[in-house]
Amino acid sequence: MLNSKKSSTFAGAKGLRKQCKLPINENYKLLWTIITLLMQQVHAKKFLGQHFLTDLNVAQKIAETVISGRTIEIGSGMGVLTQYLLKNPNIQLTAIEIDRESVAYLKEWYPELDLVEGDFLKLDLDKLIPEGEFNVIGNYPYNISSQIFFKVLEYKDRIPVCSGMIQKEVAERIASKPGKKAYGILSVLLQAYYDIEYLFTVDEHMFNPPPKVKSAVIRMTRNKRRRLECDEALFKTVVKTAFNQRRKQMRNSLRSLVESLKLNVERSSEEEIRLAYFLTRRPEQLSVEEFIELTNLLNSKMVK
Repeated sequence: MLNSKKSSTFAGAKGLRKQCKLPINENYKLLWTIITLLMQQVHAKKFLGQHFLTDLNVAQKIAETVISGRTIEIGSGMGVLTQYLLKNPNIQLTAIEIDRESVAYLKEWYPELDLVEGDFLKLDLDKLIPEGEFNVIGNYPYNISSQIFFKVLEYKDRIPVCSGMIQKEVAERIASKPGKKAYGILSVLLQAYYDIEYLFTVDEHMFNPPPKVKSAVIRMTRNKRRRLECDEALFKTVVKTAFNQRRKQMRNSLRSLVESLKLNVERSSEEEIRLAYFLTRRPEQLSVEEFIELTNLLNSKMVK
């Protein structure tokens, strides 16, 4: 429970929020003042990768990347994004927050919020939401954003939309096309199942404390590919192994994998030519479809 001084601050702020009927621009300034004041109540924790968004316009734009449906917000912090999600009558929101100080704040400030205290990466989402689809949204902590997206992939058949704010470099990597320097493991694995949109960039001064790098907002929408036309486990292994030595031709980066597969030396000439073509290229040059084809070629040469 928050101490009496903090509680009185929250109560006063909530009263202002409900009672003041000001023009939009004045109301915006008032809310900005309130949030700036409340920033003093929850301290950003470096080990949790916390950088609290303070720009309400950006928060509203992020919230609007999800239109409707059951939605999980990861890391609600002080509810800057949460407030707009709660205002949408078409969204059924569940917030997940690991920081106890933020949890106390959210319970005080948004008592109507369905709030789960815990680590998103460790939660069983099938138990949390037993049936149906659900979206994922958040101002994701920089230090675990990649892990969050890998977990989203585990539930890809249940998550139609995943959106939110991450480090700009990671956003560029996820949205990158083949042939670009940023194209990598996340690019291939996520683009295999999702259409990626890089929506806009967010400057450092819009956070408290300000991060040392810019941020970006992305939206991932599930594509029509329900299953890959290959062995999905082998596909994942091929992609990760290839990018472990991204500057080398894949005949070198995939050498350990090829040897472990014990490829059959009796190969048809057409397949041999196609496989040789792939092995002389670097991983960032291959599209998702080409990685699927490469996976099938390797799989077909495995000794049964």
